Amino acid sequence: MSYPVTYYCPHCGTLVELERDGYLADKSVTPYPLEGWAYVDPTESFEGDDADGVRFVCGESDGVDWDPHDGVRGPDVEELESETGDPSGGGDPGCGEPFYLSFVRYEEGREVDPRAESELVEIDPDPRPSGPRGPSGPSGPDGSGGGSGGGFW
Repeated sequence: MSYPVTYYCPHCGTLVELERDGYLADKSVTPYPLEGWAYVDPTESFEGDDADGVRFVCGESDGVDWDPHDGVRGPDVEELESETGDPSGGGDPGCGEPFYLSFVRYEEGREVDPRAESELVEIDPDPRPSGPRGPSGPSGPDGSGGGSGGGFW
């Protein structure tokens, strides 16, 4: 049995409704694909083992209902109606930018973390010391660095 599930575009907030089975677990909706995930268009079969997520193009992808609630997208609805007389703000919904719905993935019974392994990056390869230069300390009465040439006790 399939259910209508809605997601927001992370770029502009446009709502998209996708029919899908209830057993799939969502990981995230991001403006970029997760490394190692395989994405398909909403018109392709994404409920098998071949897809790790769905790639949308905001307002343009087929197989989904864009802006299913007649353009009502948040607290600025009254402002849009007063400016244009149209709750959707006029024009077509969507910004045309791609975004990605990623499903939870498992390998060997463990959930896969989509974050890449940390890499050590050298930001400034300058061979000079990274700390500030300053006086080496109080000097003695003979100009050397040691001794007690006065000061506070």
